[in-house]
Amino acid sequence: MYDFTYAKPATLADAANALTSDVEAKALAGGMTFIPVLKQRLNKPSAVVDLHGLGLAYIKLDGQNLVIGAMTTHGAVNASADVQKSIPALAALAGQIGDRQVRYRGTLGGSLANNDPAACYPSAALALNATIKTDKRTIAADDFFQGMFTTALEPGELITEVHFPIPERACYMKFPNPASRYPMVGVFVAKFPTGVRVAVTGAGQNGVFRHTAFEAALTKSYTPDALNGITTDPETLNGDIHASAPYRAHLITVMAKRAVAAS
Repeated sequence: MYDFTYAKPATLADAANALTSDVEAKALAGGMTFIPVLKQRLNKPSAVVDLHGLGLAYIKLDGQNLVIGAMTTHGAVNASADVQKSIPALAALAGQIGDRQVRYRGTLGGSLANNDPAACYPSAALALNATIKTDKRTIAADDFFQGMFTTALEPGELITEVHFPIPERACYMKFPNPASRYPMVGVFVAKFPTGVRVAVTGAGQNGVFRHTAFEAALTKSYTPDALNGITTDPETLNGDIHASAPYRAHLITVMAKRAVAAS
């Protein structure tokens, strides 16, 4: 690692000030990506701003929304009775992330802010039509994810909490890499009174994306067979040593059908 200064502010305002006053400062949430990056000397921040003292780890129900603080860990989401009751698919998703150590350090806000193309949470936020609240504004999930490792967050802007509308039915299915448990393909399906939303992670060249053809078909008929004959263009998908783009295209349909059947 390179030398850097360390700060653990007690207020959101102090954290935002520490980040905006120094363009080379970086925020530390769970550190599941950031710490390995530091160890590999791929980033050289002048300061690390630890967000653990800001009181942003909580889960609550607010009308027809499930509200989760940005510093809430995957393990806490998985174990929460409120999450299990209102959006069990989200609890199940959190329980499949990484291993036990990752689940009890990694955070919801850190995952969304990083927007790793193979992260699970972005698919949940997008499929559930979540609202991401920051210290400055409110951002719809459709506007938040802007490409691989890219979001609508401005420099120094911090996620504070996420509002998930409660669906009628939902399920997340992923085909995990056997070593890392990252999804080679993950599909989150959510059914609302107004229609169905489907989000795919782990496959797209530009990161998480909505599958509008699946959405249209499932809004008409919420059955696995409704997806018969609908394909995903492999030209838009990643291919690597783990899976080719055509194979990922096939997996998207398989995972979507499983999600619909299990929801």
